[in-house]
Amino acid sequence: MRLYLLALNPTDSVTEGFLPAAARLGLDVTVLTDQPDAHRSAYPDIEILECDVRDFRAVITRISTHHRPDGVFTNSDHLQTQAALAAAYFDLPGKDWRATLRCKDKAEMRRRLAGAGVDTVWSAELTEPTALDAPYPCVVKPREGVASEDVVLVENAEELVVHTKEILDRRPGAVLVVEEYLPGELFTLETLGDGEHRHVLGGFHTELSPPPYFIEETLTFVPAHPEPVVSQVLAQLDALGVGFGACHTEFVVHAGRARIIEVNYRAIGDQCDLLLARLLDVPLFEHILRTHLGERLPADLGARRDGAARLEYPCAQRAGTLTDAPTATELTIEGVHLTYRPLRAVGERHELYRTNRDYLGVLRAVGTDQPTVDRVSAAFLAARRWEIQP
Repeated sequence: MRLYLLALNPTDSVTEGFLPAAARLGLDVTVLTDQPDAHRSAYPDIEILECDVRDFRAVITRISTHHRPDGVFTNSDHLQTQAALAAAYFDLPGKDWRATLRCKDKAEMRRRLAGAGVDTVWSAELTEPTALDAPYPCVVKPREGVASEDVVLVENAEELVVHTKEILDRRPGAVLVVEEYLPGELFTLETLGDGEHRHVLGGFHTELSPPPYFIEETLTFVPAHPEPVVSQVLAQLDALGVGFGACHTEFVVHAGRARIIEVNYRAIGDQCDLLLARLLDVPLFEHILRTHLGERLPADLGARRDGAARLEYPCAQRAGTLTDAPTATELTIEGVHLTYRPLRAVGERHELYRTNRDYLGVLRAVGTDQPTVDRVSAAFLAARRWEIQP
């Protein structure tokens, strides 16, 4: 069976998750990408074809002139609609392109949720710096952005003008969304569906950097959110048309009310998906690929429910060159399995981005007792150092 995988830059989800899963399933994989050299360096044994993957017409043409497809898949935020349209063109299983568009376009997501009567959030779109009469504080973000890139809290109209000008100078031609700030604790819900049945895999409690930025610094696994919270989030996903394949939903809970922040219609990234597969002890990546090949999910995934986990992202606190940092490590301490992976090489110079591009590394910790997982993780990080010189 031939699987076409659409990608931009190489990611851990694809390199360590989906490609090994495809090999275990015996699939012939062709990667379509606009960055072929980067992918050939990451996995030289996989077939790589250059393609303007942001254009669904180019994707369809590239596939039509190659081997007959049995599945079209992507785990990229930016390529979900293109993959959905290509899958539909070849009469293959896939996501509804309208749902992928609603999730990617944050303004359209708000309109859809409001129109369905499940949640209404004040929001507006901007293409130039403008002082709005808005319910401050507000959050400014790119309409189709990801990873907290250029997401900032503004307290008044003057700050709105300053920050929108800064963002638009970096992103000429972009459309920004300004929306009311939603208070509450930040969580995620991870789901997996085949179009008929949807599994809730659990989620994470996310700790953020201090305002005005929103960098995800720590995620703690939540085996099961309260049922009323899950029901509210799933109702909002239903209104968006989300139910096929993997979905990573971020939401806040305040006074018992769950409100979506954003929907990433793909598996959770930043190595959280790798942790989730190990923690639940299920072939997560295989299950996701199977849905895109037309297979039904089992009624019971057989996921473990006794696990505890935590992810930590040491972040750069200033611009400069990384001169000293720990190397990749994997070990078990007090029954807690620790996996540390560097995300920035020693000798590299970077600016301070105020996004997850400031991550220096990621620590994945899996055990069965949350206090032990937390303590072992803290001790591991305290014993390491990251040195940045101006």
